[in-house]
Formats: sequence, C-alpha cells, structure tokens
Amino acid sequence: MAPRDHRITLLGKPGCHLCDDARAVIERVAAELGVPWEERDITASPEDQAEYWEMIPVVLIDGVQHDYWRVNENRLREALRR
Repeated sequence: MAPRDHRITLLGKPGCHLCDDARAVIERVAAELGVPWEERDITASPEDQAEYWEMIPVVLIDGVQHDYWRVNENRLREALRR
C-alpha cells in the first residue's frame, strides 16, 4: 500500500496546545508523503467525546488508533509507509 492510499484523522478540540503540536507534525508528514488528512473536533460528537476525551489529540490511520497525546513524527511516517 502506498502512503497516499492511507488517510490520517486528527481528533482534537479547540484550544488544545497538544492538538496544535500534533497538527504541525501531521501537516509536515502528510505533505512529505502525499497523504490526505482531516481534523475532527471531538466536542461535536458525543461518541468521540466518550471514547477519546482523555486521550486527545488522537491520531487515526485509516480509522484505526495510531497515537495519542504526543505524535511521534518518525513512527507516523513509518506507519504510513506500510
């Protein structure tokens, strides 16, 4: 599977400094590898809040949880190359 065949989702909330840090890492890696990504505000979804509130920011790759709190740039890059 090529990196561009994956999709990254960042789950966060407004005013979250860790979310800002995660967004910067995702933007950099996604641009480098040509991977599409999206951001979802968990405050807009009771289901997301119930599941992820204490872990934000949460990074999903193809809908599967990859990381939370701090995003490791090298680990994200390697996961997208699989």
